[in-house]
Amino acid sequence: MIIGCPKEIKTREYRVGLVPGGVAALTGRGHQVLVEKNAGVGSGIPDTAYEAVGAKLIEKAADVWARAEMVVKVKEPVASEYPLMRDGQIVYTYFHLAADKPLTRALLDRKVTAVAYETIQTDDGQLPLLKPMSEVAGRMAVQVGAVQLEKAHGGKGVLLSGVPGVRRGKVVILGGGTVGTNSAKLASGMGADTVVLDVSAGRLAYLDDIFGSRITPIYSDPAQVAKYVREADVVIGGVLIPGAKAPKLVSEKLISEMQEGSVVVDVAVDQGGCIETCHPTTHDNPTYTVHGVVHYCVANMPGAVAQTSTFALTNTTIGYGLRLADLGVLEAIRRDRALALGVNTIDGLASVPTKPSRRPTTSRTRRWRKRSPPSGRP
Repeated sequence: MIIGCPKEIKTREYRVGLVPGGVAALTGRGHQVLVEKNAGVGSGIPDTAYEAVGAKLIEKAADVWARAEMVVKVKEPVASEYPLMRDGQIVYTYFHLAADKPLTRALLDRKVTAVAYETIQTDDGQLPLLKPMSEVAGRMAVQVGAVQLEKAHGGKGVLLSGVPGVRRGKVVILGGGTVGTNSAKLASGMGADTVVLDVSAGRLAYLDDIFGSRITPIYSDPAQVAKYVREADVVIGGVLIPGAKAPKLVSEKLISEMQEGSVVVDVAVDQGGCIETCHPTTHDNPTYTVHGVVHYCVANMPGAVAQTSTFALTNTTIGYGLRLADLGVLEAIRRDRALALGVNTIDGLASVPTKPSRRPTTSRTRRWRKRSPPSGRP
């Protein structure tokens, strides 16, 4: 198979879809790999490193797209890349289609096979290709929240760790999954007063076991969310329902009841966000203020730490990428149910779970919808 890796063009996106180790694995199995020149520079990978393992360097992204049977990326194609996609081409990347109707329609119209990192799901409900970026984003959320709390950035001027004789900052984390756990790890490690809300009693028990008295695990219901969000210095949104828009847990009214200079960081913003006042921002203009509350809603947070993020991501994506290249998409998804769940569109059809359930889905709980997907679903 001919595999292409174009340079990412989303604002301040420095990650790359393939590293030299992944290229070596592909070329070692007889595949041809095309890499756009300077695609890896933002992640600290020079062109010579790709050439050394058998990749062919290509001057223009359009030529990579034109020749590749499978395109490996990090972020979803942007509007200028839509015309480059073609019938039957496999695009293997993050898509987050639940919050992106124009991209969904472009994939359907062009009959692209879209294999989404974020919906590949194992039988135990794990999302192995989403996990590494959730780990990065969860830790970054506390880091950027602490910076935005500084008075110079519009915050209330609170140090999360506090000092002797002065209260610690309070971090409230919505969701106890991978994002929430990693946020809790960093926030509690910095000495912040850390609260994690989740609807799973089992997950709260797990968090209590691993963190002990360093965090406060709370069962999430509207009253508890309202109570703790009002008191928070930093609120981190880390809620995910695979393949669907994130639920709105924090209303604009509740935001208006927070103290001026408080900060919200919505890690779920690329899935629509779990905070009503949040909308996607970029690393160029990462924040805005609503009712005196600073909002940080960058949709590709891990792109800011590209060296860490690229290698963490490609460690997990290359295994499924090799299966797609070796077997072709139809045989690969026939053999691997987790990979089958990653197929969001194929031949003008969109895949939709039959129920918006939190339970692990399988290939038997999917149906295919012709051309136009229902609102809010990929």
